[in-house]
Amino acid sequence: MQTNYQTRRFAYARAADHDAATPALYPVVVIGAGPVGLTAAIDLARQGVRTVLVDNDDTLSSGSRAICFAKRTLEVFDRLGCGERMIEKGVSWNVGKVFLQDDLVYTFNLLPETGHARPAFINLQQYYVEGYLAERAMQMDNLQMRWKSTVTGLTHHDGYVELQVETPDGVYPLRAQYVIAADGSRSAVRRCMGLDSHGRTFKDRFLIADVKMKASFPSERWFWFDPPFHRNQSVLLHRQPDNVWRIDFQLGWDADPVAEKQPERVIPRVKALLGDDAEFELEWVSVYTFSCQRMDSFRHGRVLFAGDSAHGVSPFGARGANSGVQDADNLAWKLRLVVNGDAPPALLDTYASEREYAADENILNSTRATDFITPKSAISRMFRDATLKLAKDCPFARRVANSGRLSLPTVLRHSPLNTPDETADAFACAMVPGAVCTDAPVKIAGEDAWFLQQTGDAVFTGIYFCGATDDVAACVTRLVPLTKLSLPMRALIVVPRGTQLNGADHAIPPGINIVEDVEGIVNTRFDARADTFYLLRPDQHVCARWRAFDAASVKTALDRATCNT
Repeated sequence: MQTNYQTRRFAYARAADHDAATPALYPVVVIGAGPVGLTAAIDLARQGVRTVLVDNDDTLSSGSRAICFAKRTLEVFDRLGCGERMIEKGVSWNVGKVFLQDDLVYTFNLLPETGHARPAFINLQQYYVEGYLAERAMQMDNLQMRWKSTVTGLTHHDGYVELQVETPDGVYPLRAQYVIAADGSRSAVRRCMGLDSHGRTFKDRFLIADVKMKASFPSERWFWFDPPFHRNQSVLLHRQPDNVWRIDFQLGWDADPVAEKQPERVIPRVKALLGDDAEFELEWVSVYTFSCQRMDSFRHGRVLFAGDSAHGVSPFGARGANSGVQDADNLAWKLRLVVNGDAPPALLDTYASEREYAADENILNSTRATDFITPKSAISRMFRDATLKLAKDCPFARRVANSGRLSLPTVLRHSPLNTPDETADAFACAMVPGAVCTDAPVKIAGEDAWFLQQTGDAVFTGIYFCGATDDVAACVTRLVPLTKLSLPMRALIVVPRGTQLNGADHAIPPGINIVEDVEGIVNTRFDARADTFYLLRPDQHVCARWRAFDAASVKTALDRATCNT
């Protein structure tokens, strides 16, 4: 029987901590079972960290809410073991179109090159994303899910944090070495700690209408400025699964948010777009305003804030849920090293600094998009419309036109965990220290595979590029010291297509794999030549690279990337 994720409820169970004479101490408690909290909890559990996830509800999100999930987020979901479900259900897309009135201004492709396992985006209702993640979470041995559990108090102690958790059976104390607060924009944890976010609130209102219908629109992102069916405002159209279409109508600040949600207001707006004869049903309607803001610091002692509890952006650009998932991706491996004693607590400061930097980048892009979409003066409006008219024929104007710069992973160029390049022999590629590792088609033991899926997964990864005339067995021998470091490391030897292994693959020690670059894309995207070496973090960000491999240099870079210097 097919699950209805819009109505699904999860069973509450009385926690053993209710009846314990002395509260147990858990390594990590995650608060909030949205996409961010679930991602963090699953990732920690997969890495062997005993984790408790508490949520004040027992249902999934109401309405479609966040629907655009970016390529990077899908790659994280792949590592968690549920990416394929998202892809199978979601609507994949790479292309967007921008209109001024009824005139097509320009078309853009977010993933114009081939050789990637995942599309630029999928559209998938948030309740499906949460549902798939929750079902994955319930499979994890190291993860307890506690529904209808509301955090009402928080106290810092020496070595742990104690939470007061209210449930249908009363209140009980819950102790954790570290707490991840992923409890949304109205964060109870933030309120308990007397903390706040700061930024800018935009004085405009938008109507979301999820419309169930059969339509011939392609699976693309369409954005209209000043369309004839909704003059002087903007409209955004997206396709979702189940024949549901998301339509966002700009309303203006003076719109009545209660009245605008009524069917007698919504239906005429939809018909103006689709035509009077269109047959459709309203599945979900909401009116929203938004702010671009963040907390001053994402780390407060043993409490770490992630997702909307830490930062908020406008919906233009799909930066909210995607940046939150990247928060969790950044934090999980660092917490695992710290709670296991393999890295000092100072490593968690780099979670805060890196993701604060990413939040600032997202807020900047989000603010610029909102200012362009919703000009607040006649001069701003004149500039916007002139830019859009020029954009039809002038590529430079398309770079200025802004219907929402869509989410991309932040390049952590200035992270203290990076080892700077040696200036003597420069690289000419995007895989700089701080960038997320790219993908490419490869073969492993003769079987088709994807390069990115061989990296990360709770360990550091070393990538060694073997030349066409190199002895593969000798390359393996050179990399053996990496398998004996104090922290686990996986080493990949990238060989050209058709390389003869001459039995080398039968003598490879655990922790080293040979990857065949069948189309040469890996070498190209890494600007690699023989003896080039890259070091990736567990979250697949590049943290060091060299033109010549040296085991001692790799050890030093690994220590730097874990704050063990």
